[in-house]
Amino acid sequence: MSEMQSVAAAELAGGNAGAADPGNRPRSLAGDAWRDLRRKPIFWISLFLVLAVTAMAAFPGLFTANNPQDCTLSRQHAGPGGGAPFGYDFQGCDIYARAVFGARASLLVGAFSALLTGVIAVVVGMLAGYFGRWIDSVLSRLIDVVLGIPLLLAAIVMLKRISSDSPNIRIMAVIFVLAILGWTTAARVIRSSVISAKQQDYVAAARMLGAGNGRTMWRHILPNSLAPVIVVLTIALGSFIAAEATLSFLGIGLKAPTISWGIDIDSGRTHMRESALPLVVPSTFLALTVLAFIMLGDAIRDAFDPKLR
Repeated sequence: MSEMQSVAAAELAGGNAGAADPGNRPRSLAGDAWRDLRRKPIFWISLFLVLAVTAMAAFPGLFTANNPQDCTLSRQHAGPGGGAPFGYDFQGCDIYARAVFGARASLLVGAFSALLTGVIAVVVGMLAGYFGRWIDSVLSRLIDVVLGIPLLLAAIVMLKRISSDSPNIRIMAVIFVLAILGWTTAARVIRSSVISAKQQDYVAAARMLGAGNGRTMWRHILPNSLAPVIVVLTIALGSFIAAEATLSFLGIGLKAPTISWGIDIDSGRTHMRESALPLVVPSTFLALTVLAFIMLGDAIRDAFDPKLR
């Protein structure tokens, strides 16, 4: 009898040890996503590029000691030298310094456009998905109407009405226009997530405990519906940066003295025969930044979607 008790005790101890083993603990969705992400080189490459551009925008002095506004015509299209690794443009400005300082305006517009887009999308998507019925019908038709408007064409028409050349006003106007025209995809995503989440047991339990509509939406449903929206906004941030550069290139978005990649690309285009670097350098910075945000968003989306693993 004592031998059987010893065996049972050993089995129980082994079972408890296995239960206490951290390796056997169930992982959350975020834990599974992180385990998948850290094995992907594309995630680390895109994250490095995003962090580099963010540091460049926040602390441009770490990347260049030259003043991008220091322009001398005597250095027009001069070659590399004097701390300017890519030489000088038509105005005699350091090409590399302008590309570094141009990251600030582009990233500022992209980040705040994505933030405002997220706020609009969360409000519209939450209301449409949670209440349904006629509210969902009206808001869904609103989404369809805005989605049918070409973003760049509408942005050109709206920004043409702004006569002020003040840098701060131009930046705020571009942010507002891009957000007003670009929130529809994120709103559709969060609407679908809310419709799925409100059928879950924890929502029914919250209602049974007396939680009102507001508390149920913002305290229980929203935290469980944000993951796909964050992915969409990460990809949209890259698109907003490209849209800002396009509008500035066309002379509709940001204007001098603001330093922007789109402005420098337009300036470099007009003097491309004299020197290609004033066009190539800001174009490369822009392309790598947009690509980094899109790759990062795609990697996060694949990690959080179990069907794509």
